[in-house]
Amino acid sequence: MAYPTSLNPFADDNEEDFKPKRSGFEDESDSGMTDAERQQRYLQQEVMRTAQSAVDSSYRSLSLIYESEKMGVETAEELVRQGEVLKRTDKMLDNMDEDLKTSQRHITSIKSVWGGLVNYFKGKPETKPTPEEPKAYQANERLQTAMSGSREHEDKYQASHPNLRKLDTGGFGAAASMDDSSSRQNGYPQNRYLRDAHQTLDNNLDEMSSGLARLKNLGLGLQAEINDQDDSIGSLLNKVDTMDAKIINTNQQLKNLK
Repeated sequence: MAYPTSLNPFADDNEEDFKPKRSGFEDESDSGMTDAERQQRYLQQEVMRTAQSAVDSSYRSLSLIYESEKMGVETAEELVRQGEVLKRTDKMLDNMDEDLKTSQRHITSIKSVWGGLVNYFKGKPETKPTPEEPKAYQANERLQTAMSGSREHEDKYQASHPNLRKLDTGGFGAAASMDDSSSRQNGYPQNRYLRDAHQTLDNNLDEMSSGLARLKNLGLGLQAEINDQDDSIGSLLNKVDTMDAKIINTNQQLKNLK
């Protein structure tokens, strides 16, 4: 009688009829076993394979979180560099505005004798102090905090890379022994392999939770910085429009002097 796939494989009343599928080869240790013992061994091996699969899956998930976090930090760094460019552009527009004001005064003095007399009695223009070096661009505080927190975990991205991570899989899989009692103690199985697997899963889930929290903060920081830079771009566009109108007006006045 074949074992029904719809029934619970752990049910006692089906143990006598259970015939585990065999592969092309058979473990020598199975030679002296009864069908019930083979059934128990097969189920034990499946439990260990499932535990190993869950552990491997948690490591892959962690690796993806670390990779996403690394990409998020790189995006934030590029956004900060863009903010620096916007700040330099704003400063350059301010300097251009000052130069246009000086040009306008010269044009006024050329156009009228009275303007020239006024400039004469005013004397030499005051020497402007050397402008201070602009301070380094500071990103949004929320983004800075998120970047700082993520950078502390950059080494985990390398450590979690599949080609670099070495897992101790000894004892898992088909060859794992289940001689230890499978009863639970303090929430973990007494079998040392399953206990290690459960503890590893718990640790990885905790780290996944922390990683997702960091990713959330990074995303919110990026959004806040983008909003700030959108405002800066809007201000720059207004300055550019004003500057364009001033340049056109100055050029027209120069043409009228001919």
